[in-house]
Amino acid sequence: MNNTPLTPVTVIGLGLMGRALAGAFLAAGHPTTVWNRTSSKAEQLVAAGARSAPTVGDALKAGSLTIVCLTDYQAVYELLGPDEIDLAGTTLINLSSGSSGQAREAARWAEQRGARYLDGAVMAIPSGIGTADALILHSGPQQVFEAHEPTLAALGTVTHLGADHGLASLYDVAGLTMMWSVLNAWLQGTALLGTAGVDAATYAPFARQMAVGVAAWLPGYAEQIDKGSFPAEVSALETEARTMEHLIEESEALGVNAELPRLIKAMADRAIAAGHGGEQYPVLIEEFGKPSPHTGIG
Repeated sequence: MNNTPLTPVTVIGLGLMGRALAGAFLAAGHPTTVWNRTSSKAEQLVAAGARSAPTVGDALKAGSLTIVCLTDYQAVYELLGPDEIDLAGTTLINLSSGSSGQAREAARWAEQRGARYLDGAVMAIPSGIGTADALILHSGPQQVFEAHEPTLAALGTVTHLGADHGLASLYDVAGLTMMWSVLNAWLQGTALLGTAGVDAATYAPFARQMAVGVAAWLPGYAEQIDKGSFPAEVSALETEARTMEHLIEESEALGVNAELPRLIKAMADRAIAAGHGGEQYPVLIEEFGKPSPHTGIG
C-alpha cells in the first residue's frame, strides 16, 4: 500500500471550469486550495474539503502546483502581476483562454518572474472533468509536465504536445474548427433533408457514419500534405468542385442557406485557377494556408 501523501494543488479562478478542476483534484484525494475574487464561489468546494485562501499570494504558497483558470491572459497579468505577488519557485499551469502568441508571451513573463510555466487547454465541458473523456492539453518544458503528470491525471486524459508554449492554444483552435465544421456540415444536411420531412434524429446516424468514414481518410491525406504531393488517387479537385456546385444548386432550389458550400466552392475555384484542378482535395491546404482575401494582407 502506497502511503505517500498526494501533491497539494492550488486552483485560482472558480468559474464553472475552475470549480470542476478543483473538484476533480479533491475527488482524487489531493489537498486542494482555492482562490476566487468572489469568495462565495468557493463555498461548495470548502464544504467538500478544500481550503479557501484569503489572498492570491497565500494560494500560491499553499500548493506545489497552481492551476490558473481565468477568463483571459489579461486577467492573469492583473491578478499575478503586482510586485507583491511572488512567483519565484512556483509551477503555474495556465488554462485560461487565449492565442498561441499570448501563450508564448505569458511563458516569457512567468519565467522572468522565476516561475516554471506550462500553457494548457481543456478540451471538455465541466461535467466531463475527472473522466477519461476529458482531454487536457499541455505545452512547455517536458520535464515540468512529467514532474506533475501523475497529479494532472486527476483531471482526465492529459497529454504533452511539445516544448513550444503556443502548441496547446493552437491545438485548441484546431480542435474547435473540427467541431464546428462537423456540426455545420450536419446542420446543412439536416436543413436539406428537413425540406422532405426527414427529421434530425433520422438523419443523425447516417451523418455519423459519413463523418467516421471521412475521418478514416485523414492519415492518407495528411501524408500527401506533408509530402507536398497531391496525386488524384480517389477524385480530382475539379470533380469535387462540380459536386459542390450541385450542393449549392440543390440548397438554393429548396430554400436552404448556401453560404457554407459557396465559401468552400470559392476556395476550390481559386485552387483550380492556380492549376490544381487535377490534384486531390488536400491540395486546398494551400488556400487554407493563405490570409483571407478580404484582409488585404499579402
